[in-house]
This record gives sequence, C-alpha cells and structure tokens, in this order.
Amino acid sequence: MSTPQGQSEAAVVAGAWDTLLAEASTWVKSREHAEIKDPRPIFAQNVVYLLRGQFADAWKTHSLCLEAEGDIATVKAWVDALVEGQRENGNVHLVMGLFLAQSGQSEQSVHSYKEAARLLPQSAYPHYFLAQIHERASHLEMAIKEYREAVRRAPDFVPARTNLGVAYQEQGRLEMAIKEYREVIKYSPNDPVAHANLACALAEQGKMEPAVQSYKTALKLNPKDAEVHFALGGLYETRGRLDLAEKSYRDGLTANPEFGSAYSALGWLALRKQRFQDAQELFSRALKCNEEDPRAYHGIAEMYAIRGKRQSAMENYSKAMKYYRDPEIRNAIMNQLFQEGQVPD
Repeated sequence: MSTPQGQSEAAVVAGAWDTLLAEASTWVKSREHAEIKDPRPIFAQNVVYLLRGQFADAWKTHSLCLEAEGDIATVKAWVDALVEGQRENGNVHLVMGLFLAQSGQSEQSVHSYKEAARLLPQSAYPHYFLAQIHERASHLEMAIKEYREAVRRAPDFVPARTNLGVAYQEQGRLEMAIKEYREVIKYSPNDPVAHANLACALAEQGKMEPAVQSYKTALKLNPKDAEVHFALGGLYETRGRLDLAEKSYRDGLTANPEFGSAYSALGWLALRKQRFQDAQELFSRALKCNEEDPRAYHGIAEMYAIRGKRQSAMENYSKAMKYYRDPEIRNAIMNQLFQEGQVPD
C-alpha cells in the first residue's frame, strides 16, 4: 500500500479526499516520469475536483481521462476492482457513480449513488450528484428533493444550495430561490455568481433596484464577467436609463470583445436614436460573433423596413424568427408583419 496507487485507493476507501488529491498528484507524476500514459490517477484528481466544486479543473481532467475509449475502459477496470473489493463501502460506490455519470452512463450511475447514500447516510455527496442526474433527465421535482437532502446534511454545501436555488427559479418559485441564494451568500459572501444569481431572481420578481445593487456587488467581485455587465445593462434599459445601459453593454465588451449579444443590444440603442450607420455596424459585428443572433437579424430587418426595402426586411425577419427561442417574440413579429400586410417565409 506504499505506492501512490495503493495510497490513492486507501484514500478513496477512507473518503479522505484531500489525501486522495495529494496521492493522485504523486501518482500522475510517477507515471509521467516513467513515460506511461495512465488515466486512473487523473480520474482520481477529477473525483476530488467534483467533490470540491472546482468544475473548471474537473472539466480539464475529464478530457484527459474519460474521452478516449481506451481510457474509459482502463478507468472502469480500476473502479470495478475497487467496488468488488469493498462492496459495503459507500465511498467506492460514490466514485463508481461519478465514473458512470461522466462516461455516458448516467442512468446506470443512479444505482451507485443510491448505494452510496445507503452506506453513507450522513453524506451530502450522493444526494447532490443524484440530483444532477435527475436534473439532466428533466425530473426537476426529484432533483429538488435530492438537493434538499444534500443541504439538510451539509447546510454550508454551497454547490448544492446554489443548484437548489436555480431549480426553484426554473420552476418560478422565486421566493424559495432567493432564500437559497441569500443562504449561499451567507456562507460564501465573496462568491460573485451567488450575487448574480440573486440579482437575476430579484429582477424576475420585479424588484429592480435590489437587483441592480446585487449585480453591482457581483461586478465588484468579478469585473470581468461580461454576462453580468450585459444583464445589468438590460435592467438599466428596462428602467429607461439608456446612458447607463450603454455603458454596461460597453463594459461587457471590454470584458469580452467577442460577446455578440452586447453588440446587438448596442445596435438596438443606436437604432432607436436613428443612428442607422452605427446600428448597422454593431449588428454586423454581432453576427460575426454569432451568426445565429436573432436580435441582430431583427434589428437589421427593422432598418430595411424603415428604408422601404421590403424584401431584404422580410429575409431578415425570417432569420430572426428562425433563431428566436421565445415564442412570444416570434408571435409579436408575426403579428406586426400581418398588420403591415406582409407574410414571412
């Protein structure tokens, strides 16, 4: 058991996740030194990153150990052996669930997570990961039940509480979502995502000023989040503060020059001010970032309509309706065109 592999396996059985990461890192280095490609220690690192909520690191390691068929087979054989040797150990079933869920076998992972939950009755992890499987399958109520079980066992488990809030918000249960986001902020006050989530829910509730303040807090913590700048700009635009909206959209582009939605939003502001040349340029830049941007096509269509170029307008209205996901917006465009005596393709 003195080898890095042996120490890693012992750490899995004990549920000593910090130790597992240290031993797996040593194991990775030993295999690299021997010039042997081995996905098993990388998967062990991946497990710890998932448990810690370090999703960027988990994604990086996933690509190194669970994409090639040969790597998947190697990791499977290792995890199978762990389970075979420790059938009444909940931690090995948890690791098996994580392997199955990440290797295209989500349905099979449910049994492993349930076994882990049975054998580790005080652990939040099996419920948290089981909730994600239910969520992927669009079983939102079952997901919420499992997230609540995770939070009940570990009130400070921020990823579980965050996901619970998001699930409530998807159901339109905004008060419940806001409560969870506020709890996340209590445990993790410097988490910009938590403040942005709270802002989004408050905005949906119509509480615009508190939403603005929460977005501002998120941006103080992470000024490089283009999506939050964009969301704040949208709130300002809704409230008629077009100067502040424009500034926020431009701040979003400073954070990410390829954020096409901000170009579209600026294009619409320019269009409303009849700055047609500026609007055309902004819509064109939006489409360079995303050739399926419906707001850009919609804006271009409006410009052609204003200029009396009906055929070009209709071509762009059709593209806008093709890419808009919101049926209400599509219907609004259809009604507008019917009133004008035009029928889109």
